[in-house]
Amino acid sequence: MGRHMRAVVLEQAGKALEIRDDLEVIQPRVGEVRVRVKYCSLCHSDLGFITGKSPLMGPQVPGHEAAGIVESVGEGVTHLAAGDHVVLTPAAPCGQCYYCQRRQYSLCTNAMSILSGTLPDGSTGISRNGEVVYRGCGIGALAEFVTLPATGAVKIDQDIPLDVACVIGCALQTGVGAVLNTVDMEAGATCVVLGLGGIGMAAIQGARIAGAEVIIASDPVAERRQQARRFGATHVVDPGNDDIPAIVMEATDGIGVDYAFEAAGKAALIEQGLQLTRMGGTTVIVGSPALEEDLHIPNVVLFQALEKKLCGCLLGSCNSLYEIPRLLRLWRRGLLDIEAMISHRRPLEEINEGFADLEQGRGIRTVIEI
Repeated sequence: MGRHMRAVVLEQAGKALEIRDDLEVIQPRVGEVRVRVKYCSLCHSDLGFITGKSPLMGPQVPGHEAAGIVESVGEGVTHLAAGDHVVLTPAAPCGQCYYCQRRQYSLCTNAMSILSGTLPDGSTGISRNGEVVYRGCGIGALAEFVTLPATGAVKIDQDIPLDVACVIGCALQTGVGAVLNTVDMEAGATCVVLGLGGIGMAAIQGARIAGAEVIIASDPVAERRQQARRFGATHVVDPGNDDIPAIVMEATDGIGVDYAFEAAGKAALIEQGLQLTRMGGTTVIVGSPALEEDLHIPNVVLFQALEKKLCGCLLGSCNSLYEIPRLLRLWRRGLLDIEAMISHRRPLEEINEGFADLEQGRGIRTVIEI
């Protein structure tokens, strides 16, 4: 049977979020689990719906970077049981589709739920007084409960703090994954990270883990630039005052960086990345620009002749069933600092203040206790 729950609801872009106690979540069906959400950290992809940067199809429960405890499992689920601690992932690989068979797990047909705000079958599993409520980025984790495909809940050891583990669900998978999976960075490489929110900081950590020689970090917020050095940046840049191309060329002996990671969701920074990469270099679109933003590549013949590359990146090109345990192994070994990614912890009642942290660039990640 369905279960009533308390959840955050976004009714309209530009409006304050409301906490409602009249939502209903479905029981897990075949191949699904229902999770009691304990913590959800806030991501710019959630903020996009609130500000209107991303289209809102109807009332929505935001949130997708979360961890919790399995409450019940549906028929056919054997790898999870009630009481298991799990990290949720927005891209739950089915293992059977065209893309999974080609090991492009983040492009699994299930992952399209990120865009549709639904479960893979087109339903949402959440309602209010019989009316459909959509799932933020395919999950809707700012709620007491979430029902989702069983592969979207990845089991973790019970000694791992859930308020720390939740950040892995999106920020760490996306940022670290962009480095280790999307481009498979080689040791000794050079890179620039444009934008130092949660995903940008994770990309810096990924580059350090990969053995990058030069990691240039750019952000207008001084506190973030300082924090970037802690995560492994070798150079920091203030884009409002510093000459970024000059700094990049000086740091790379006049060559340009091997990789540029755009992590703020701005088309202008993608174009800047293309300028900063060397001949044959790669620019990775890790952030999510607004739908109306277009990309302009001047002198396309030069782009072609210099063999520069531009690629997209969804959730760090990750197979979450492998990636989440790997990231936790790196954390246990002291190679990945997750705790320092968390700047604020707030109760659910302070959800609007939490998104204000994000919008105003205060800290890196705000974790909400459900």
